[in-house]
Amino acid sequence: MKAVKCPSTEELSFTNCAVVNPQDFNDSVKHIEVSTSNGKIFVFTVKSHRDVLTSTIGFSRFQRKWTALSIGEEIDVRPFEFDNNTQILANINLEVDFYDKKSTALEPYDSDAMAHEFLEKFHHQSFSVGQQLGFKFQELPLLILIVKKLEGVDINFLRTGVSSTESRKVRIGQLFPNTMIVFDKSQKSSIYLVGKSKGITVHRSIINPDWDFQNIGVGGLDTEFSAIFRRAFNSRVIPPEIVERLGWKHVKGILLYGSPGTGKTLMARQIGKMLNAREPKIVNGPEILNKYVGESEANVRRLFAEAEEEEKRLGPNSALHIIILDEIDAICKSRGKVDGASVVYDSVVTQLLAKIDGVKQLNNILVIGMTNRRDMIDEALLRPGRMEIQMEIGLPSETGREQILKIHTARLRDIKKMAADVDLHELAVLTKNFSGAEIEGLVRAAQSTAVNRLIKVSNKVEIDPEAGEKLMVERRDFLHALENDIKPAFGTSSEALELYIDRGIIHWGEPIRSLLEKGVILTQKARSGFGLVSVLLEGPPNAGKTALAAQLAKNSDFPFIKICSPDDMIGFSESAKVLQIRKFFDDAYRSELSCIIVDDIERLLDYGAIGPRYSNLVLQALLLLLTKQPPKGRKLLVICTTSRRHVLEELEMLSTFTKILRVPNISTSEQLIAVLEETDVFSKSQIAAIAQKVANKRLFIGIKKLLEMIEIAEKFDEKHRVLDFLKDLEEDNFLFDA
Repeated sequence: MKAVKCPSTEELSFTNCAVVNPQDFNDSVKHIEVSTSNGKIFVFTVKSHRDVLTSTIGFSRFQRKWTALSIGEEIDVRPFEFDNNTQILANINLEVDFYDKKSTALEPYDSDAMAHEFLEKFHHQSFSVGQQLGFKFQELPLLILIVKKLEGVDINFLRTGVSSTESRKVRIGQLFPNTMIVFDKSQKSSIYLVGKSKGITVHRSIINPDWDFQNIGVGGLDTEFSAIFRRAFNSRVIPPEIVERLGWKHVKGILLYGSPGTGKTLMARQIGKMLNAREPKIVNGPEILNKYVGESEANVRRLFAEAEEEEKRLGPNSALHIIILDEIDAICKSRGKVDGASVVYDSVVTQLLAKIDGVKQLNNILVIGMTNRRDMIDEALLRPGRMEIQMEIGLPSETGREQILKIHTARLRDIKKMAADVDLHELAVLTKNFSGAEIEGLVRAAQSTAVNRLIKVSNKVEIDPEAGEKLMVERRDFLHALENDIKPAFGTSSEALELYIDRGIIHWGEPIRSLLEKGVILTQKARSGFGLVSVLLEGPPNAGKTALAAQLAKNSDFPFIKICSPDDMIGFSESAKVLQIRKFFDDAYRSELSCIIVDDIERLLDYGAIGPRYSNLVLQALLLLLTKQPPKGRKLLVICTTSRRHVLEELEMLSTFTKILRVPNISTSEQLIAVLEETDVFSKSQIAAIAQKVANKRLFIGIKKLLEMIEIAEKFDEKHRVLDFLKDLEEDNFLFDA
């Protein structure tokens, strides 16, 4: 016989039958075996129609593609009978896709309804592995089905109740009304199948197969990265069928916040590389804002347009779209709180909320926001379903700093340009409270110092011709960079501390020794996990309270030490002062161990004796901050100084302090002599003369004032130094008769 085209009618093209002339086969022949010219054998169910000429068989385009039959090709045909013991189909797996690849349907395809209709149309027909057929389902676009797997009925089990150990897979079989139909979506198909007759789709892993967690390149953030992976990507790693069964919703937003330079942007980039998704869209928040009405909102819509279009076209099969918004606080300020252009900011926030989790919510997006100011973000953006994961990227620990140093010195070590005396663990210990960016800057500064040894600057710049060979970054280069070039933003105000104790702490008596001992105990209390320890040093003016506070802070060896002084807030308004004081405490909370010196607290309060008056706004801020516990795992030591204890008592501030320590003035001749012996301004004979003169007199002077007077006495004539010094003490009423 000859192969011809099937008559082009829908009732014949989509029957999955080979169409024959009634004269060629009688009604008893239901199936035929066809042998092609290349020796392959196929089995078809037949259907009679008079439009087909005798001695020819009509095949649809699907059948011709499967069998590679050409029009007019001669074929051998004979009747075929199925073996009811081995060729009754129990299961048939069909791969499904749109016939027209450009066709899409937003509606899900009900696999159960498809299975029911398939059985109605094709029952008792022949099916072979690899067979292709067209399938018209309801009024939806035409589908193409490919037979992927056939399983025959286990006759042995039906007869004896014992299942056969041999595989029930068959190459050819006959479909019956009770055959189980399973539809598997083609791997690249956009069809959306639902229902129990849907097979397990081949799941494309969301994690990039080339990704290696060992080479993440984000030092010190292992814990944070693991937490983000657990919360945001676990649901995307497992097959969507399981997610659908559990009713699990994907996380659509992550907010990374923390100090500048701690690795927020770097982590966001690494997340983009890790995921097997679309190329991330990286946008700086201020770039979205536009002076023209409605353009800012339109810019937000454009960010989501591609994901929105793909969601409509492919449904749950859409790829993941990642949008990274750097400096998100620029566009997501709390609504109703921004002066001036508040309407623009509010509408941008509203538009972003609508796109992430509005009525027409998208399931194929992941928005990663980054900010240094989480407190400025609109609260609606931070609820579950939006920026659900909020991860603080803090200052790295000692282990983290060592990891970061290894990352940034890897190239130097690979090319053997880092000296053997460089100990990364030592550098990790020395770089307390350094951020990742500051550690990177430290490595660059050390490299610059090493290169500088090979450059000579005279009338012109000359470089050693063998610089490439001689260059070696040594330990001294890192130490030089630590001392001179790179200082951590959240480190110790070492210059200010040294300025306050430039004269040193003179141990003039028991009160000073006792104060320093109590300071050590309070520091240990803060370090051991009490959270907040606040100390008030009170005493008369010029008693050396600030110097003692600076010495206690320095002795604590805390990595973060800052001084909050009225000197730095001259001309500040009340609200500006409150914000500045709040910033000191917020910065302190970022470090594991922190110390804040609040100097001259009554001056911060704008206290005036005439009136009197004070700033209630600053007072309330200090009362709250001095009693507020730092975040979990953080320890804070606050040392305050005042010369007006009675004022703080009236303002009910004294109860906020863990301990109040009094710093007294020098009041005995022995204490005065102890100071004079420490300063080396007076000779032993002069000190003895002074001791004799003050033996029967009363003395009351602050150490700060006394040191100033000793410095002045050093300028006096040697012969009259003792008399002039004592005269000054008496004239200023520091020395008087008993």
